Amino acid sequence: MQLHVDNRNANQLSSVDTSLDHNIVYDTEDLNLWYGNTHALKSITLPIYEKQVTAIIGPSGCGKSTYLKTLNRMVELVPGVRTSGVIKYRGQSILDRSFKVEELRTKVGMVFQKPNPFPKSIYDNIAYGPRIHGIKNKKILDEIVEKSLRGAYIWDEVKDRLKENAYGLSGGQQQRICIARCLAIEPDVILMDEPTSALDPKSTLKVEELIEKLKQDYSIIIVTHNMQQAARISDKTAFFLNGEVIEYADTNFLFSTPKDRRTEDYITGRFG
Repeated sequence: MQLHVDNRNANQLSSVDTSLDHNIVYDTEDLNLWYGNTHALKSITLPIYEKQVTAIIGPSGCGKSTYLKTLNRMVELVPGVRTSGVIKYRGQSILDRSFKVEELRTKVGMVFQKPNPFPKSIYDNIAYGPRIHGIKNKKILDEIVEKSLRGAYIWDEVKDRLKENAYGLSGGQQQRICIARCLAIEPDVILMDEPTSALDPKSTLKVEELIEKLKQDYSIIIVTHNMQQAARISDKTAFFLNGEVIEYADTNFLFSTPKDRRTEDYITGRFG
């Protein structure tokens, strides 16, 4: 896919020409967000492509997680939040109040920074979403649970422990249970907010390998402080700074030949 510099703002943003692309899953246009009087996101324009891993990098407090939470409207749970601009999911404006947030969250799953399994059995963790959506048949639930655990590449580790509490698993296993729980509702997009930051290196590697496999079927957007991780697993990378997208490009392009000096300074460790 050819990347083009937006000449209107060439010193800040390596933009993607979306005019000929039909595989955009999210299209953010001139998004602004305020927490009270704090302008947290500033004129974000960012297309996200399906069945790719898009990494969002940048220093703490730059708006990465805030942006991620706009994509499933979780940010609305914060008091005093205001937004302007457009976020389209599959061509539909999700900030339009007629767009049901419940419908959005069946299509867009989320995995958080720290593993957060429910205080239930492994089986009940995975079956929770399907049950909420009205599936009661045990045979169907059994099939969903196995398929989801296999999809998260943890079935062989837990297949004989399905009735045990998920809290008994290691941190890395718990995170993959959370990913399996996300897969159980058959989402289109998976949002990941620093999904390996609380994990040891071995568990981190397993989750990264899982992300590589999942992108064959899902569009994945991952916030990460770990630039090596972004370079290893993502197809595209957006660099955020002070609530703005400074640069957005193919990952290998952004890391090898950044257009903006601030991007270069960040990825080479001069600040962050």
